[in-house]
Order: sequence, then C-alpha cells, then structure tokens
Amino acid sequence: MQFFVSFFSKKAIAFGLISLFGICVAISQNVEFKKANFPDDKAGFKTAIKNIFDGDAHYKTGHFSLAVTHYLKANEFNANNALLNFRIGHCYLNSTQKLEALTYLEKSLTLDPEAEVFIYYLMGKAYHLNMDWDKSIEYYQLYIDKAPREYEDQKIFAQKRIEECQYGKQLIKDTIDVTIKKLGAHVNSPYADYCPLISADAAVMIFTSRRENTTGGAKDPELDVFYEDIYMTEIEDEKWTPAINIGPPVNTVDHNATVGFSIDGQKLYIFKNDNGDGNIYECDLIGDKWSEPVKLNKNINSRYKESHASFSYDERSIYFTSDRPDGIGGMDIYVSRLTEEGDWGEAENLGPSINTEFDEDAVFFHPDGKTMYFSSQGHKTMGGYDIFHTVHDDSTGKWSEPENVGFPINTPDDDAFFVVDASGLKGYYTSIKPDGFGEKDIYFLRFPFDSSKLQPQLVILKGKVFGDDGKALQATVEVVDLELNEVVAEYHSNSKSGKYLVSLPSGRNYGITVTAPGYLFHSENIDLPKAYVFEERINDIVLEELEVGKKVVLNNIFFDYDKATLKKESIGELDRIARLMDETPTMAIEISGHTDNKGAYGYNKDLSHRRAKSVVDYIIEHGIDDARLKYMGHAYDFPVASNDTEEGRALNRRTEFKVLGIIKKEEEFLDEPTVEKLHEIEDEIKKEHLVAETMSNGNGVPQQFKEADGDGNSIISSLEVIQTIDAFFEGDINMTVQDIIALIDYFFDQ
Repeated sequence: MQFFVSFFSKKAIAFGLISLFGICVAISQNVEFKKANFPDDKAGFKTAIKNIFDGDAHYKTGHFSLAVTHYLKANEFNANNALLNFRIGHCYLNSTQKLEALTYLEKSLTLDPEAEVFIYYLMGKAYHLNMDWDKSIEYYQLYIDKAPREYEDQKIFAQKRIEECQYGKQLIKDTIDVTIKKLGAHVNSPYADYCPLISADAAVMIFTSRRENTTGGAKDPELDVFYEDIYMTEIEDEKWTPAINIGPPVNTVDHNATVGFSIDGQKLYIFKNDNGDGNIYECDLIGDKWSEPVKLNKNINSRYKESHASFSYDERSIYFTSDRPDGIGGMDIYVSRLTEEGDWGEAENLGPSINTEFDEDAVFFHPDGKTMYFSSQGHKTMGGYDIFHTVHDDSTGKWSEPENVGFPINTPDDDAFFVVDASGLKGYYTSIKPDGFGEKDIYFLRFPFDSSKLQPQLVILKGKVFGDDGKALQATVEVVDLELNEVVAEYHSNSKSGKYLVSLPSGRNYGITVTAPGYLFHSENIDLPKAYVFEERINDIVLEELEVGKKVVLNNIFFDYDKATLKKESIGELDRIARLMDETPTMAIEISGHTDNKGAYGYNKDLSHRRAKSVVDYIIEHGIDDARLKYMGHAYDFPVASNDTEEGRALNRRTEFKVLGIIKKEEEFLDEPTVEKLHEIEDEIKKEHLVAETMSNGNGVPQQFKEADGDGNSIISSLEVIQTIDAFFEGDINMTVQDIIALIDYFFDQ
C-alpha cells in the first residue's frame, strides 16, 4: 500500500528534498563534471552526464532507489565529485541500504569542507544508523550550531535525533534476551515482504508482499515497484509452508495489503488505496474462501488516510490509525466499538498518553484483552519508528505509559508491524537488516520463558466442532461471563474444517456454549482466577443431533453447597434451555440430577431430586409448559467416571438434559420406546428391500400416501415408508403416531 512507502521514508524524503534544493557545493577541492577535466574520454564523460541527468530526474521526485543506480554509474567515471557523493549518500539514507550512506557522505565532506550545512544532519543520521552514538550527536549538534535561522524546524528534528541517540545508548546497555531470525524463503522474497498478521495460536500467517507474481503483474508507476498483494502461509511440522497468493476477490490489480486479523483467523482487515485516500475493508473466511471485501463505515474510513487496524480479542472493538485533522499529530491511534445494531460506532482518539505530535502506526491488540503494541516516532525511540507496548487498566480506564520493547528488536532504523502470539513468547515483525533477502523482511523472535516475569494471563481454547456423524459443523461459540450473565464474545467455527479458537482473558468465570441448528447445545465451564497465566487447551466438541434419547451434561448449572438453591452463575445456562424449548415447541425433556458416592444414598437421592426440580421450576417460570418437563434424582446410580478420585467424583456431580420425546399433536407424546420401535421397523424395511405390491383403496391409510396405478389400485413402496417415517421424526409432515402405525400395517399387509 502507498502508506507503507511513506511509513518508512516520508520524513526523510520531505526533509531531504526541502533542504537539498538549497545546497550550493563549493568546488575548490573536488573534480567538477566539465569537459576540460576529461579531455581523453569524451564518450565516458557524455555517458556520465546522461546518468547524472537521469539520476537527478528521479532524485527530485523522491525515487531515491532509482536515482542511486544512475549516480553510481556516473561515480564510476568520476568518484571525486562532492555533490555526486552527497547525493549518493542521501539516496542510500532513503533506501534499504542505509548503512552504505556513510562512506559517500564522509567523502563528500572531505572533498568540500564548506558544503551546505545540511550535510551535517545527514552525517549525523548516517552515524546514528551505524549506532556510533557520540559521532552522531557531534554532527547533529554541528548542524544545529551552523544552520541559519530559517532552518529552525529542521533544528528541532536534529535535537530530537540527539535525544534518540542518548536513549539508544541506554537501550544498548539494557539489551533484552531475545532470539531474532529472519523467516526463510517460504515467506520472504527478494522483494518487500512486511506486515505479518497471525492467528492467536500462530498457526496461520497472512502478510503483504510486492513480489513479481502480484495480481495483474503490474508495477506502481510512481514507485516502480510491484503492486501489493496478500499472501498466506500455515505451520506444518513446525515449519511455514510456501506462501501462496490468496487471490481474488481479496487481491486485485491495485494495492491490497494486510492490516488486521481476528484471533481465530476467520476475519481479515485489508487496506485498499482507493485513489490515494486509503481505506480499511473487512473480509470473512467462509469455508476455505474469502468473501468480497466490504468497506468499513464512515466512523472508521474518513476522507483522510486509514492505514492499519487490529481487533480486540472479543471482536467488539477495533483499534486503527488515521491522519484525520482532529488528531494530536500525524498518524494517531483511534478506537471504535461495536454498537447494539452491529456496526462500528464513533471513533475516539486514544489521547496524549498514546499519541504524540509525530506518527503512531501499526497497532496490534493482544488476545489477553489489555496489551497493545504499536510503532511510534514520537515516544522514547532510538531512531525512526520503534515498537512500544502499553497495558489498559480496566478499573481506571487508562493506558500505562508506553514502554519501548528494547534492543535488539528496535534499532535506529524503522521497526514496525509487531505481532505476538497468545503465549507472549513468539512474535513476528518487519525490519530492514543487512542479512535480509533484499528489501523489507519478516523476522521471527522468541523470548525465553522466565517464570519470574508476568506471562500473558489468558487461556486459548481451540479445536474442532463435529456433528455426531463425524462431519465438521459451522457452529456458534458463545462466551458468557457467568458472574455478570453477560455475553462477552461470540465466535464461529469454520464451516469446512470445523475449527474454532476462543480467547479467555483471566479473572472471569466463563460459560462456553456451542450451538448449531438441529443439534443439542454443548456447554463448558472454565473458571480462571485473576493470576492465571497462559495455557492453550485443545477441545474437540461433538454436538448431538436433536433426537429422542439424546442427552447433554449441563456444565454451567451450579448450586449452593449441599443445597438445591441455584447460583446466579446458572442463569445463562438455564435461559439457554428455556430458549431451546421455546424454539422447539414439540420437544419434551427430562432434567436429571447426579451425585458422587460421598454420603448416604438416601440423602444423595433426595438432594439430586431437589436439584433437578429446581432446574425444572426455573424453566416453567420462564414460560415453558410443565407437561413438557420431567425431573429425576439418581444419586450415584449412573456414574460417568470412577468415584475413587476427586477428578472422577467431580465429573459424576452433574446435571443432565435428556430429550424424552417429541410432542406431535396436542396431548400425544412420542416417547423413547415408541421412537426405538419405529426405528427398528424402519431398519427392517431397509434390510429386506420390500417390493411394493398392488393393493385396494380403503383400509384407513392416509390419503397423502396413496398413489393410483394404471388399474386404479393404490401402491406404497418401501422407500415411501422410510421417507415418511423420516419426515415424521423431522416434524415435516402433519401425522399422528397412529397414522404412522396404520401406514406400516398397510405396507406389510399389501
């Protein structure tokens, strides 16, 4: 995206061009490009002059990488021209080969000690990038001392650079313990690769690249580099697979770049150039295909540039960057929250504790629900963009003072697009380093586990959702704060793979409910103390089809100790049962209470009975007919685990929900024995492959199942009987049990 180019160079380009046009190089100690100085090589002189003209054309428009290729050719002809060496050095400072600048700038100053003062600023920057802090400070100070009054704004920049060098000295002393490695050729290329985004478990990465197989294969005419496209790679056997272009409709012939990714990898935010406006779009993963990008509303996208975005863990807030004029300065970080109508609300600037008069960008919100990373030019950096992190205090509503993540992650150059997995131990970011593949590259970093340091406080719950037939299901995964009876997040499993991933920040008692149309819900209880540190749990979930005889454990039903009084944390689960019965008005259920084997049998029998009754009473109070509800207390008659261990006894202390039958018509109850008998008959018909025979009209068979043959008789086939029984169970046909029995008798009698 256009934004990325400006992100890494806009200050340097603007500053360099403004100052450069005022340079008037003295030529007393250098070799000018004059014919008289090269009488024996007129052809070489002519070629060198052409290269200088071509280089100047690119230089004046800020295309430094193109300019330097021409200047270097001219420099091969005459390496002792102060202005040419100056411009080569200036070009390198605005390229991916910044460390090459120092040699040419030093030579330029040697050839012409009276050069225009801007060279002192560039010398300071070159030493700065080489982490020669004292030399850098010396030249920045020379610039401040020598620059005329009209350069006051540039002097302010130079003073800031001195502060960066002083801070860089300290960061080097406090080098952090981290392993940094560039990702291999499966991810990086000889072209620019940047802005990695990962799922919370770091199993999927999506990133932006300007490689040559971009959609359409065209180059941006202004920058002479390929248009941006989005690529994806996945972890297999602890290695990243070869990155693939994710293709249309996400990628187009114009700029398309990654900016944000949901923690479960099911939602993607992208940047589109939109004729220079720069806007953020949303795409959803449906099965294994991405949806058409949809532009976010006007609270997010303004007439100005929006460059980056990140979801909160619950997908109810979006943090994004914009250079809209109501900000504190340059690019600022804003937040917008999801309204009750399901759209993004008015954007709010995060304020001066986060934003500065300089640029803040590349925001990333961690799955722990409170830690935010971003890049800034304005806080205490050691040069360029540095990566910072801050923590939100929910009790005060304030952010902590942004803290530099340290060296060697941050360098005097631009470091950005930092993301970290849920564990806090593995991260990825974009940097320009001498060992890179050619341009910007994506780097992996690993922090050593240190039990003395506070680790991210959350649990990642992930797995797959299946039906009881083994097929993957698209299900809704609802996360409820049981203390508040409040839905805090909602996720969806992938329709093709069944995969789901949920982030659960510590300090809450969670109820997890998984639902899909036509299936009984599944519930889990995860109670996380405030100090609970990171853990990843894998839990595949099987949903039982909504059929007679099927049952589920109600893991979020809680009672006071040794009593039948329901705790308030049970309300969400109880309401879920009432909702299911309201949505399935033909269903009748039994609630059963179970205990472990501690205590007298009679006591446990009574307690389990009263607890089951409490559940039924609640459901009746919420509008469900008591004729559809039964309750039983079983004490410890039906253990599901050994009562010899505490873990087993905990599993045995449970409340269950069982589908007893389907009410087909008023006062007619389809119970479990009847259902089993009908299924046995259905299986018998399938096994015998009975052939339909001719039979007479009458005999009380429902008219909708009669079909006249050529002789005026009615016939019924085995297939028709099977289809009718299935339709009856599904509730798709208006028949009584007696109707079905009559049909079966008719079939066997024909």
